[in-house]
Amino acid sequence: MAEIRYFSRRIDDELLAWSKEKNRKVLLLRGARQVGKSSAVRNLGKSFKYYVEINFEDADEQIKELFKPGISPKEICMKLSVLTLIPIIPNETLLFFDEIQACVPAIAKLRYFYEQYPELHVIATGSLLEFALREIPSFGVGRIRSMFMYPFSFEEFLMASGKNLWVQAIREANPQNPVFESLHTQIINQLHTFHVIGGMPAVVAEFVEKQDYLQCQRVLNDILISFQTDFAKYKKNVPAIRIMEVFESVVKQSEGKFVYEHAAVQSSNRQIKDALDLLIMAGLVFPVTHTSANGIPLGAEINLKFQRMFLLDTGLFQRISGLNIADILLSNDFKTVNRGALAELSVALEIVKSLSCYSPAKLYYWQKEKSQSMAQIDFLIQKHNKIIPIEVKSGTQGSMQSLRLFMKEKAITKGIRTSLENFACYENIEVYPMYAISNLVRDEPRL
Repeated sequence: MAEIRYFSRRIDDELLAWSKEKNRKVLLLRGARQVGKSSAVRNLGKSFKYYVEINFEDADEQIKELFKPGISPKEICMKLSVLTLIPIIPNETLLFFDEIQACVPAIAKLRYFYEQYPELHVIATGSLLEFALREIPSFGVGRIRSMFMYPFSFEEFLMASGKNLWVQAIREANPQNPVFESLHTQIINQLHTFHVIGGMPAVVAEFVEKQDYLQCQRVLNDILISFQTDFAKYKKNVPAIRIMEVFESVVKQSEGKFVYEHAAVQSSNRQIKDALDLLIMAGLVFPVTHTSANGIPLGAEINLKFQRMFLLDTGLFQRISGLNIADILLSNDFKTVNRGALAELSVALEIVKSLSCYSPAKLYYWQKEKSQSMAQIDFLIQKHNKIIPIEVKSGTQGSMQSLRLFMKEKAITKGIRTSLENFACYENIEVYPMYAISNLVRDEPRL
């Protein structure tokens, strides 16, 4: 398979900073299949004199045998250097273990690279890494640094499309200084495109090169098939067909609380929960958990019985949903597309991709049900020790009753409404367009 053209990613700066640290740990780059982990490491490898990549899915037993107990990291590197004909020299070589879940002894050995050979740069990734790590509960505590990677954000998509000046304009804009209207319209059109193709690197590269929506749909189909193939590897006591049913149900239930009984026919809640947990571990699904939001941290008062579930990518969402891509591209009202589910998914994913890459993303929402009415805040984020409520509107208009009710009840002075409209201000409620949600999160501490 031809190498996909590499586009700059947010993670690049973090990887480069890690490579320059004096007391760095072994790095574990984590994330779902096909989000660009291996490509990002190979791109980093260009900054080293030597680069050695070991893919454990393709490696022969001779290489895997090097990681059995009793063989030191330095001895492993000496033999790998002979086998690959590439020098492995501290501070000159980047050693990359790809698909490391295919060799569990290699995962267990990573901690010893930090303890016994800390001057060597070592990175590991894996498509189903979370499942292997589950079997090693005390793995690498204090010795391994994790980074989490996701599909392209909208900002990364714009940069891949050569629209760096648009990115700069968005970053500099705020409710008091909105993007000028003609540019706002153009950005919204690009946002519609991004919703159709999504952020999976192979699809982004296909679109940037050919501008062919139909071909992008075929690539999305290929990715979905590869995910379905993986389902058989997840867990033996959860049938692949059950995981697929739950996967598709996440799409169908995107607009509200995830209900186990609606997820699969002729299946127990226990089995559905197991399937859902596996999808979350694989990075294919992100939970948004209910919180009482009486203070920070938001995770202190959560209710795991009330969770919403979102897919990892809008492009995959629209393929599974069977949405009409012309409606997405041409409409400025998501209600004509899928009653707002796509809008909320878009915002959820932009928040996830803007959070720190050093810990798994956690999302929260708030809901208050009364006998005759219901109030809901789609997302809550913590910023500068304050709670910021975010209400998503699927068009360019809509009331803000839930937002005002929440702010009054929790004594919060600032709320955010996000929609397809430009930056604006309504008293103590600020409007951020969907394409600028990252502005709300980006300046949070990354460590």
